[in-house]
Amino acid sequence: MDNIGVLLPFIVLIGAMFLMTRSAKKKQQQAMEMRNQMQPGTGVRTIGGMYATVKEVGDDTVLLEVAPGVHAVYAKNAIGAVLDDDEYNRIVHGDTHSGAGADDLPVVPDDASSLVAGDDTDAIDGAAKPDLTKKADTDDAPEDGKSDGRTGGKADGKADGGTDAK
Repeated sequence: MDNIGVLLPFIVLIGAMFLMTRSAKKKQQQAMEMRNQMQPGTGVRTIGGMYATVKEVGDDTVLLEVAPGVHAVYAKNAIGAVLDDDEYNRIVHGDTHSGAGADDLPVVPDDASSLVAGDDTDAIDGAAKPDLTKKADTDDAPEDGKSDGRTGGKADGKADGGTDAK
């Protein structure tokens, strides 16, 4: 009876390891089936996040068209997902018209005019706009002859306490 208490943790550990390896094998099998579904014309996403179209499928490699006229050879294991046509076109080409409810999507403005409080978006145009242009160097010189803040002295170039020795 005492031996069962000692063996029980080992039995649970072996059972957990069996279940983990079983689920990992199942995931590998699903990935292999997904990669076998690839055929020319199918849209795919690589494990690096690149979207491409399958051109040819070999035993261990896949020829992908990553841009019009640009082809690259990838290992089959580098394919992360095989996408259906609607999803591929939505992601790569930005097509939103093929899915149901595409007209229900919110319209996003190109500028920040909708962020202004109030009903009238032209309210900003009536206000004085700040001058954000860079001033020329000639505008930096003080007009009253006082210190310009850079040399520590007067605007004429003499330091405080300097003399006009002749």
